[in-house]
Amino acid sequence: MLKKTIGAGCLSKSMPEKLSVEYRDGITALEPVFPRHYTLTHSDITGDLFLTIGKQYAWDKINPMRDEVLGEWKTNGNCFYYNVYLYIDQGEYNEMVSAKRNEIFRRELPLALTAIAYGDRFLFNSSPFLKHASIIVNFMSSYPQFAKSESWGTFHHFSI
Repeated sequence: MLKKTIGAGCLSKSMPEKLSVEYRDGITALEPVFPRHYTLTHSDITGDLFLTIGKQYAWDKINPMRDEVLGEWKTNGNCFYYNVYLYIDQGEYNEMVSAKRNEIFRRELPLALTAIAYGDRFLFNSSPFLKHASIIVNFMSSYPQFAKSESWGTFHHFSI
């Protein structure tokens, strides 16, 4: 999601053409919910998005820039929630670079969540309660001002 900026409104009209979805490891469009890991990557050149859904993250799709969006379904008792992991830094960048990465991830995250909701729409349609599960975003950084966990609403807000 870093570098290339595409407005969410623009993407919603072209989502089918801009998003490729790959299922791995026995995961189908409808099941299972657990384990179900999402790896969202992109092309800076074309703006295309690539969503891989599997029992594990698609580590082979992740580039050295670490600008992917990772997510997984979790439960707390009977409550479902969606955990997102964004890699800001682990000390390899100076504070200014990490601040820029944080800013870009925050700007592009609505687009990423919309792509995930659209890409896994068959699961959301078959299990509509998932649209109302909380989204918890974990910004991973060695700098305390960027290392945060935040609630970002529900997928109901990111459906197209």
